[in-house]
Parts: sequence; C-alpha cells; structure tokens
Amino acid sequence: MGGPPARGRFGEYGGRYAPESLVEACREVGEAFREAWADPGFRGALARLLAVHAGRPTPLTPALRLSEELGVRLYLKREDLTHTGSHKINNVLGQALLATRMGRRRLIAETGAGQHGVATATAAALLGLEATVFMGERDIERQALNVFRMRMLGAEVVPVTTGSRTLKDATSEAMRHWVGATGDSHYCIGSVVGPDPYPWMVRELQRVIGDEARAQCAAELRTGVPDHVVACVGGGSNAAGTFAGFADTPARLVGVEAEGGAGAARGRLGVLHGCRSLFLQDGDGQITQAHSIAAGLDYPGVGPEHAHLRDLGRARYVTVTDDEAVRAAVRLARTEGIVPALESAHALAWVIRAADDGDLPAGSTVLMTLSGRGDKDVSTLKELL
Repeated sequence: MGGPPARGRFGEYGGRYAPESLVEACREVGEAFREAWADPGFRGALARLLAVHAGRPTPLTPALRLSEELGVRLYLKREDLTHTGSHKINNVLGQALLATRMGRRRLIAETGAGQHGVATATAAALLGLEATVFMGERDIERQALNVFRMRMLGAEVVPVTTGSRTLKDATSEAMRHWVGATGDSHYCIGSVVGPDPYPWMVRELQRVIGDEARAQCAAELRTGVPDHVVACVGGGSNAAGTFAGFADTPARLVGVEAEGGAGAARGRLGVLHGCRSLFLQDGDGQITQAHSIAAGLDYPGVGPEHAHLRDLGRARYVTVTDDEAVRAAVRLARTEGIVPALESAHALAWVIRAADDGDLPAGSTVLMTLSGRGDKDVSTLKELL
C-alpha cells in the first residue's frame, strides 16, 4: 500500500476500463496528481486545509464502557468529528486543490449517503468552484438533510431515476456527464473505485486516517500497534486509508461490508465504473442490485485494492446485517454518548459479534474507524426504534 501501482493494477484488479473519451482525461488526472503529490507546496497547502478547515488531527477515543462490556480494548478513530461529519472531506479537499491546479472550474461528484456530496459542495464553496452532485432518487428521499446541506452550499443536486436509484446508478450518471465536460470539470470520485488513477489517488488522500491513527496508537498502546484494525467497506475509502497506516504491521485488518452489498466477501471478477474488481453478479455476469440500510454501503462491489488484499490474505472481509448495524448504533449511543453513521455501525456490529463469540480474544486491542456521524440517519433510526 505504497506508491502508485504499476499500470494502475493491484494484482489482477484495477486498470482503466473507460470510454475512449475519458481515457485521456484519466491520464491527465493521473499525471497531475503524481506531480502534485511530489510537490511540497501542494502537500503543505492540503495539510493546512485539513488542519484549519477540516479539523485534523481527529482524536483517538477509548470506548471505555463498551470495552468493559465486551472484554476488549476498543479505540475509535473519530472521523465523525471532522468538518462535514465524515472522512469524505479528506479526499475532497485534495481533489478540489488538484482541480484548481489543473485549471478546472467545476467539480462533478456522485453520492450515496450524501456525505461525499456535502464534502464536495463544501470544498467547492471554499475554493470558488461550481459543484454538480449526482444522487439516486431513493437516496435523496432517505438522506434529505444532506440534500439540503448540499443545496445550501450552492451545489446542484441531480436526481438519478434509473436502475436502483442508489449509489451505483449515481456513479454511472456522473461518469456519463463527465464525458461531455472534461475540458472544464474534474470528476471527484468519492471512493477507491473507478478507473486508474482514482483507486490509488483516493487511498493516498485518505491515508491521513491511518497515518494519524498509527502515531496515536504508538503513544497510547503498550504494544504500539492494535491487534485488530477494523473499518466499514462500501467502495472502501475509509478502510483503505486506515489500512494504509498499518499495512506493514502485524495488525489484523478487517473490512466490514453490508450483508446485501458484499463485493469482497461474495463478489466475482467483473468490470464496473472503469475498473476490474469483485462485484455482485447474476449467472449471466450482469451486475446485481445491492441493498443496505446504510446508503454509503449500498454498492455492488469493492475497490480493486481491497479485492487484492483479500486475495493476498492480508485483509479479511466479513458481513453484517441491517439489524445488527442498528443495534450497534444504539449500543454505542447509550454506552459512549456517540451516535454513529449507519455505515460505521456495521464495523462496530462486527466488533460486538466477534467479542461475543470469541473471534476477538479477551483483552484484544481493537482500532475501529468511526467514519461518520449519525445525524443523517436519524430519520431512518426513528422509523425503526
């Protein structure tokens, strides 16, 4: 999990399966990012924005009461405390700075839970850019708060009415729109998916999570490294960023997917949205519809680096049901005073289950990335509780 992968490949996964009209645009983004990432001026400008605008570094919070109940030492990496309320701002500030460096005046984005859309609208407002966000009609209905936030920030929110009307279709529409707008627009992909260079670029912009957590664990833990590092996985950006900080340690990496969107756990080799990875498919090889109570996990595949880590055995991928995630969200709220996003609650649900059934031995240290806060999910939770 270091530098850019050769030919954009993570083992047999990745690549650039894009329409001819987007191949050159992707190549330009890749070259621009490599130059920017090697430029101390760009890195310094991003670090300053992450500090003074996004609120980094985020704290490492010991979950004291829940740890006592579970018999493990659970630490939460608090991405919910960033400006806009999730890890998405880390990636978007980097891509927005890159867009201005490339002379682009507009950001295009897709969003499921709305957090990436809010982050994109926020960065665009901050840097004086336009923003167009594609969002599935179904997600617009269940994430009304974030839709209002995007529009208040000045972004255009485009409803997507095709297919499942969720994240997969929003991504498809955003990519189609970019075909006719490459001259003045930058496509700000929200996860470690899509054609090269996006899986690597987004991981590098999110590795601030893992790098910070690694240093914080070194100061907090007697061993310096947790036994387990856990994060939820849809496309997989918060997990990729977290895992990057611990890839060269003995820590066991665990990615937690939604039961109805388990690309890494149950997917088969295929191509979608410009990259070769693991996707849910029917017997004819057609991409099937994912389902999750968490809109950000409602995606039928996983980023190519996660597929590669699975094959290598370096990371383990498990699934959690909607009911388990809801129960975990309530339990964290009532033991630690933290209402997590339903996406993050999936990761916590696995920690709870694994501690209860002995998959996490008593006394284990667990670092879990709390990727976002639960404000956006209050309406969903209210209907269920």
